[in-house]
Amino acid sequence: MRHELALASALSISVLAACAQELTTPDVESARPETLATSQSRSLESSPFNNQIILRGDGSGLVKFREPDDADKIVYLDVKVRHLAPNTEYLLQRAVDTTVDDNCTSSGWLTLGLGLNPKTILTDSRGFGDEALFRNLGATPVGMTFDIHFRVIEAATSAVVLTSDCYQFTVRE
Repeated sequence: MRHELALASALSISVLAACAQELTTPDVESARPETLATSQSRSLESSPFNNQIILRGDGSGLVKFREPDDADKIVYLDVKVRHLAPNTEYLLQRAVDTTVDDNCTSSGWLTLGLGLNPKTILTDSRGFGDEALFRNLGATPVGMTFDIHFRVIEAATSAVVLTSDCYQFTVRE
């Protein structure tokens, strides 16, 4: 009787282990490189159409730079700044360089906002500020790639308080 019980227990454990292995094993179709590439290119997080821009300096910041896969050619810029002067207005600026070499040399700064209208980022009493900005790229050729970098300036004095590294961006089709 004990032998039968031990055999039944071992068989049950083997069946459970086999089922667990089946559940965690990826199917062949989803593991193919072309399938992975397709799913990644559809993701809003995939480069070169989207970037997480890190801002460093007197405080810190992040710009979620997104161009959805649609016909509108609008870039959304979700900006968060932290540890800056409290109750102060700031502006987000960008400069682009059409020589794509990961070396942002342009100093032609454009203030970003709601379309063509500059919009300030107001910090609260702790020096934290968030703003949802956008820019229409309708006049920019599809497929154009450029180096881009960002900075945050104090609106009243134009003093630079945060800067980014150089990133690459391609206008989505």
